[in-house]
Amino acid sequence: MSNFVRQTYKLFVGNLPWTVGQKELQTYFSKFGHVANSAIVYDKQQGFSKGYGFVTFSSSDAYNSACNQNIHFLEGRVLSVKEANNN
Repeated sequence: MSNFVRQTYKLFVGNLPWTVGQKELQTYFSKFGHVANSAIVYDKQQGFSKGYGFVTFSSSDAYNSACNQNIHFLEGRVLSVKEANNN
């Protein structure tokens, strides 16, 4: 048996425009590589975006490529992109 532990390649994405949904987030980050999952966090009572979300890549190459880009723009806003806390 192998002691292989799967690494997750998950990014926190902040300062999202409220008009951006899961599909737009996935489409934007797919230019760096295959996006396994994308999610926007919504206010449960209001139903509006809280302005942040998460993107999970399938590979370290795609993850590193996204991390190494200094500035991310989406719908005219500069996004805050950093490693997600995988608690």
